[in-house]
Amino acid sequence: MREPVDARRTRILAVVHARGAVKVSALASELEVSMVTLRRDVEELARTGMLRRGHGVVRPMGDTGPTTVPAARGDEPVGEGAAVGLVVPERHSYLYETLHGARTALEEAGARITLHIAPQMAGAERPQVERALAAGVHGLLIAPRWRSAAGEEADYGWLAEVGVPTVMMERRPRPGSVLHAMDTVCSDHWYGIHLAVDHLISLGHRRLVLAARNDSPTARSIRAAFAEIAAARPEVEEWSVVLSSPNAGPGEPGTLEEAPDLTAHLRERGVTGAVLHGDEDALMLVQRLTENGIGVPRDCSVVAYDDVVAALASTSLTAVAPPRAEIGRAAAELLLYRLGRPTGTTGPVRRTELLPRLEVRGSTRALLRPAD
Repeated sequence: MREPVDARRTRILAVVHARGAVKVSALASELEVSMVTLRRDVEELARTGMLRRGHGVVRPMGDTGPTTVPAARGDEPVGEGAAVGLVVPERHSYLYETLHGARTALEEAGARITLHIAPQMAGAERPQVERALAAGVHGLLIAPRWRSAAGEEADYGWLAEVGVPTVMMERRPRPGSVLHAMDTVCSDHWYGIHLAVDHLISLGHRRLVLAARNDSPTARSIRAAFAEIAAARPEVEEWSVVLSSPNAGPGEPGTLEEAPDLTAHLRERGVTGAVLHGDEDALMLVQRLTENGIGVPRDCSVVAYDDVVAALASTSLTAVAPPRAEIGRAAAELLLYRLGRPTGTTGPVRRTELLPRLEVRGSTRALLRPAD
């Protein structure tokens, strides 16, 4: 049976008056209520003058002591009021939604957030992390840009020596690397591509193409997954992977990749089903196809990958939607879990994957046979 609000608030007041000063996180655990519920109760009790609240702590009204709890040290857990650094690349709308999910979870837990934006250049994350550490953060949430596999490998060494609990968002370091034992929370992009390919096959499409970026770990995962899945499906007669636009590659020495004319590519190979990554490139490619007489979905069904703005196209694009905000929230909750445990009791490393979903819209339909 659900506990009445008045009874729960009476219990809160009893604990606070008995202890003098109580951390909000400890109070929620002791009373077995969620942080969201407890914060709502505490705010109402403070508004009506029944207790005092500060940053991460509540006190009786007659207690004039400091309104913050000293930072944990030694083997004490750090959680409520902890400083957390968020490091993300600039101009990255996909990861900004992930950032929003992380921020929401951290704010609900009373953590203090410092945001650091890494410029679009190789190695830009390291100075931002060093600034965050110098400012005294207790833990890090990070999503390096990693435009190329070589750039990714170059960051492994120093990231392994950060020295504070760290969780990577939407990044999965190479198996067996020094970062294999770092907590990560990612979308399962293999499953996302499986959803896209399976959807096109179910509609009768047998000649497929992936037009994708190649300048991020997500893009590289999508490309590898498409090649594996398309090659393994006996229904697929022909498949190919091409660059989605001339500026969608890493742009580093030795990484040059030609971006073909997608209209000509589709016509030459008889492609009727396409997966396009990411959303902005997908919108531009669909416009180009339409301008060149290839109708979507009349002549070619299209599935976008990202679903940030896919629904805004003149023909709303069917899209794979990774759980961006949920990735950020899960990463933040994992970091808070680490920060809330005494030193030396962190437990096993976690490599968490969340499944994307497929949003079916107007850009895909069953393949029309000549008799149709």
